[in-house]
Amino acid sequence: VPLVESGGGLVQAGGSLSLSCAASGRTFSAYVMGWFRQAPGKEREFVAAISGGGLNTYYANSVKGRFTISRDNAKNTVYLQMNSLKPEDTAIYYCAAAVTNAVTTTLYNYWGQGTQVTVSS
Repeated sequence: VPLVESGGGLVQAGGSLSLSCAASGRTFSAYVMGWFRQAPGKEREFVAAISGGGLNTYYANSVKGRFTISRDNAKNTVYLQMNSLKPEDTAIYYCAAAVTNAVTTTLYNYWGQGTQVTVSS
């Protein structure tokens, strides 16, 4: 399923950004959707995930309380609201789709191209 992220950019520390990921296809609600990020010189890491119906969410400890994942199945879109951003949040952010109903899955089947988020100090 094609995934296209948008909403990245440059923001000062303490600021907010909202990312969106639009999916194609008619079975969007069947996928767990996740956000990941990769900083320069580091491995890609999990950020957040949301179940197909949107009732269950799962966050990395590093973003818990600052980031919120949500989805609108009518629009085939998943969102990541990022508040209280820190310089260490700087990374390319990717959305991904998993053919499962477990928000804790580590097996994602489809990936977007990524969007850059830069947080200045």
